[in-house]
Amino acid sequence: MSESADYQKGVAAYESGDYASALREFKSLTEQGNGTAGYYLGFMYRNGKGVLQDHKTAVKWYRLAAEKGNADAQFNLGGMYVEGKGVIKDFVYAHMWWNIAALSVGKDAPKNRDLVAKRMNSNQIEKAQKLARDCVRKKYKGC
Repeated sequence: MSESADYQKGVAAYESGDYASALREFKSLTEQGNGTAGYYLGFMYRNGKGVLQDHKTAVKWYRLAAEKGNADAQFNLGGMYVEGKGVIKDFVYAHMWWNIAALSVGKDAPKNRDLVAKRMNSNQIEKAQKLARDCVRKKYKGC
């Protein structure tokens, strides 16, 4: 079975509420390097869908997906940092991830980035922008 078929199987399981099957499919795909599947795992752990809610584990999966260039995971990492869920609250990293997500995804990334910037000083904003540039340059590895 192809990776695409396995992914569709995971999505179908998730949408039907069969979270155990979705978890199994998405974990397997994420271990094979599928960023979108990693995003789903992060979402499942963040919201307690078929697993105990665990924000640290959600951040782990979101980060793996973000490193694969998944803009939704990058967007959600921004939210985790601004809320301090699974990570220490950090507006610099929230700004960085939303800045990166804004490059790929319409969503609310630019709006969220600009809102958090209002709570930051100019040095923090400069640091976040530099981190975002460095992260993009490194193709999202080690951000």
